[in-house]
Amino acid sequence: MNLIERAIEFENRKFSFKTTSDRILASREVKSLILELNEVYKSEKDPEMMDLMKRLTAVKQKIEKRLKGRP
Repeated sequence: MNLIERAIEFENRKFSFKTTSDRILASREVKSLILELNEVYKSEKDPEMMDLMKRLTAVKQKIEKRLKGRP
């Protein structure tokens, strides 16, 4: 399974993380996907890849907001 397929699969996953450890693992996974996509993007400059990274970043921010909790 290549990088873009893994990223799309992660994006289409149902996000119902029951435990904090599930959220932490998901956050780490999406972070690594974004960094890998960024390395490929640097050489290819594909606008579709940038859009995918932006969508994954939005998902990551939602997960991290849930991790931090309310002040």
